[in-house]
Amino acid sequence: MCFFRRVRNVYLRCGHAVNLPEEEIKCDSPRCKFSPNHPSDCVPPSCTQTCWQYHQFPQQYAPNIDDFCPTCKAAQR
Repeated sequence: MCFFRRVRNVYLRCGHAVNLPEEEIKCDSPRCKFSPNHPSDCVPPSCTQTCWQYHQFPQQYAPNIDDFCPTCKAAQR
């Protein structure tokens, strides 16, 4: 099923965190209404009974990066 990915980069040298734009990850399932493989002729009410109608819970990542954030890097120049 399709879902959103949220990434929050944590910069260890300055302690700041930067949220990246949320990204939608598409699945290949014809039974997910958000999928590019969902048939265009699949419409309610049958679609609501047979197909996934919601995004999955978002994946969340918070990688620790051993560097300064972009703002602190720019201020050092």
